Amino acid sequence: MTASRENIFEALGDPVRRYILELVANGEQSAGAVVAAVQRFTSISQPGVSQHLKVLRDAGLVRVRAEGTRRVYALDSEGVGEAQSWLAALVDPLAPFAQPLDALATEVARGQRARRAAKPGRSEESTGDARPA
Repeated sequence: MTASRENIFEALGDPVRRYILELVANGEQSAGAVVAAVQRFTSISQPGVSQHLKVLRDAGLVRVRAEGTRRVYALDSEGVGEAQSWLAALVDPLAPFAQPLDALATEVARGQRARRAAKPGRSEESTGDARPA
């Protein structure tokens, strides 16, 4: 399930949630390990940390799996990728068009070669272009 971009950036707006993301970006973390690390960062209760984890999960930034009675959290690359894509579009708004424009340039060059080769009295040897069209 992909969360909305709005939820992703709302979740990233809180420094505790950003800290949790940094923790799980270094590898899977049990809920207890996340709580202990966050409590060293700021005074917050275990239910408070659990609420932050829920917001991150709902936003699609972390995923959770059961390991016996423990819950293990990890970064969800899909949600992080959504945020990265949006930010990259701000930096280079024409990036989505790069590949189609490259393909268009290739087709234009093929068309030009084909027109040159089709002109009467001109051969591939006289154009210096011995590549197939």
